[in-house]
Amino acid sequence: MIHQRPRAILRNEGHTDRRAEDTDTAREKIRPMQAWLNQYIDAQRKVYDAIPLAEVERLIGTVKDVWAADGHIFGVGNGGNMASMSHFATDLGKGASDKTGKRFRIITLADNTAWLTAIGNDYHYDDVFLRPLQNYARPGDLIIASSVSGNSPNLVKAVEWAAANGLRTASLVGAKRGRLAEVSAQTIVIDDTHYGRVEDAQMTILHMICYAFMEGGAA
Repeated sequence: MIHQRPRAILRNEGHTDRRAEDTDTAREKIRPMQAWLNQYIDAQRKVYDAIPLAEVERLIGTVKDVWAADGHIFGVGNGGNMASMSHFATDLGKGASDKTGKRFRIITLADNTAWLTAIGNDYHYDDVFLRPLQNYARPGDLIIASSVSGNSPNLVKAVEWAAANGLRTASLVGAKRGRLAEVSAQTIVIDDTHYGRVEDAQMTILHMICYAFMEGGAA
């Protein structure tokens, strides 16, 4: 006697086969993305490996000197770099201040949007960092500018004014260096032109500055 298999079982097997085919197709689609992700990580690793740590240590020393003298630190950047500077001000102003017990006087110059837009509207966007700096800055203070191109006019103008008025100046820039590298007393160059990789490395440097005081013994 020949026994026939239940139709429900046969239907399930068909679904299983289709699911297996769909899984294989999905895997084929994922493989190119995995290759790209691996390439991205490899490229980022090379950028991190090339960070000039001696220059980072020097900038940490400058931050320490300004902090010890109760001076102000001003962070400036555009777009993602400005967001990184706000992050930096949070970590240094809160985390490092709490850890060391001595407060860091740090502000970023784009977080007051009303002031920034008033300057851009009434004067020029190139002045949006310069004019607040003129309100706050004193000789011996420090301005840190972060830029991939190194040529943003509003950053260059602020750093030039700072250098001419007795402030310490530092810039984080990409491989093109730009005008900021020429007008800053200290420059840390990230040897790449890819915006994402350079900005990630710059944020890492800003984190290293903060954590040098929180856990690295800089204080």
